[in-house]
Amino acid sequence: MARTAKTKTKPSLANLTPPPRKKRPESLTSREQEILELIWAGFKNKEIGQRLKISVKTVEAHKANAMRKLGLTGRIDIVKYAILQGWLDNA
Repeated sequence: MARTAKTKTKPSLANLTPPPRKKRPESLTSREQEILELIWAGFKNKEIGQRLKISVKTVEAHKANAMRKLGLTGRIDIVKYAILQGWLDNA
């Protein structure tokens, strides 16, 4: 039986794919943090807007962005998040 020599071929750089990147969690902006803290303190969106001198739509946008980043779905989740962050001691 004749043996054939197996030659190892080096992988082509064109065929290599980089490993998947792990998505870093997005961090909250200071304004998003501030909005969540005011919600935790019991303020409504309109009151937050008046207090910060921004529109209610802007408050809602910051709140939505923060909730998306944190994977929260409602005000109850914000309260849970606040408790886990230790905001209860600051209230």
